[in-house]
Amino acid sequence: MAQNAMKQPEEQAAPMDATAFLSGYMEHLALIERLHRLLLDVVKDEFERLRIIDINSVQALLLYNIGENEVTAGELKTRGYYQGSNVSYNLKKLVDAGYMHHQKCAVDRRAVRVSLTEKGRDVRMVVAQLFARHAMGLQSKGLLDIDEQEDINRAMRRVERYWTDQIRFIY
Repeated sequence: MAQNAMKQPEEQAAPMDATAFLSGYMEHLALIERLHRLLLDVVKDEFERLRIIDINSVQALLLYNIGENEVTAGELKTRGYYQGSNVSYNLKKLVDAGYMHHQKCAVDRRAVRVSLTEKGRDVRMVVAQLFARHAMGLQSKGLLDIDEQEDINRAMRRVERYWTDQIRFIY
């Protein structure tokens, strides 16, 4: 009888339904993709409202993410500042439009270091204010609280680590 009592929790644990888990995972992937596109649209709409038309939302987020840092083009991806594939194009556009400074790296003459100009810092402030308004709106409407935020962030970091490990195992 004691053995049965000890086995009972194991027997009661339902096997993971692989189909349901895959379905939920696919929904996560679709949501991540849609949220990223929506973020770009939200930034685009804010810039259109302010009549800032010489840069796009990807470039505005790049400026926001760089902030006060001085980085090389290669560092943009490794630090997570830029997710796209055409970083050189966007950097050139931002330099040409006066949003960024660029200079050859003293150590490696092939590399170019970039940083924000005053105009670039102004754009960064617009994006920061937009994000602050959205955070306040989510909180004030009760759509997301601090505990839910922490849970979401923890889960997303676990997925990020898993995906990163998958890439490392390829090489």
